Amino acid sequence: MNAINRIKLFLALSRTPHGILDMATPGFCVLLYLGGFPPASVAGIGLLTAFAGYTAIYAFNDIVDYKTDKEKYSRPTASEAGYLDSLMIRHPMARGLLPLKDGLIWAAGWSVVALIGAWLLNPVCALIFLLGAVLEAGYCLLWRVSPWRAVVSGFVKNMGAAAALFAVDPEPSFIFMALVFACLFFWEIGGQNIPADWMDMDEDRRLAAQTIPVRLGAQKSATLALACLVISVVFCVILFLISFPGAGAVAPLAAIVISSGLLIEPAFRLYRGLGREDAMALFNRASYFPVSMLMIVLIMII
Repeated sequence: MNAINRIKLFLALSRTPHGILDMATPGFCVLLYLGGFPPASVAGIGLLTAFAGYTAIYAFNDIVDYKTDKEKYSRPTASEAGYLDSLMIRHPMARGLLPLKDGLIWAAGWSVVALIGAWLLNPVCALIFLLGAVLEAGYCLLWRVSPWRAVVSGFVKNMGAAAALFAVDPEPSFIFMALVFACLFFWEIGGQNIPADWMDMDEDRRLAAQTIPVRLGAQKSATLALACLVISVVFCVILFLISFPGAGAVAPLAAIVISSGLLIEPAFRLYRGLGREDAMALFNRASYFPVSMLMIVLIMII
């Protein structure tokens, strides 16, 4: 195997295309909080730390889930054409394309980078990264235990934003952090966790997994996803209202229009159609939510 193909497998292990989209989350939250750009040194270390952190955590997910994923993908699964997380090979270790030992080294290396960067920004950020890793492991281990593991994923998705806020302010506003938490928590549950598990529903049923789609069924899961995303949009609009009070309705209106197109519309389609393609479309479009909100903030600042 040549070096380029090997690098592609490592990037696939860390779901790098999705990880890069997720990196917009801490950026969006920091710029919204500050109303401007942080110092160049903080931004530079923050970008490297965010990339390292998301790269490590996504790889860590596959390491903890290694045996489970080998069971799940031991036989052909439904087509994933068009699925964002399948732009590169999903779960290359479980599919026998990348040794577990190499995956461990990859995750450990990026974890060291993330910890050093986080410590330089604020030791609290390093603690948040470690907490995120522990929660991610717990999330994976609860796969056959309880659908409430989705709650854990909501906390994990908030770790990057929380660390970013502590990187620019040793004592960030509790109210702002609470609003960010609610926005990201419900976005993760409705726009990422439920549709992602929907994509694996057949395999999860076969292996007695305890996910929301398996336990609640299609209609209730779609209803829950739609409700969560409506709540997420509400909190997102509140964030824009308090962050740009002098801009009138421009920023909140932009947030409503764009987030409705990325979250509410595909969630409603899933609610109506209950199809696997609908779940895929929701997951894919919802994945662009942080980037779109970052773009709004950048336009408002500039």
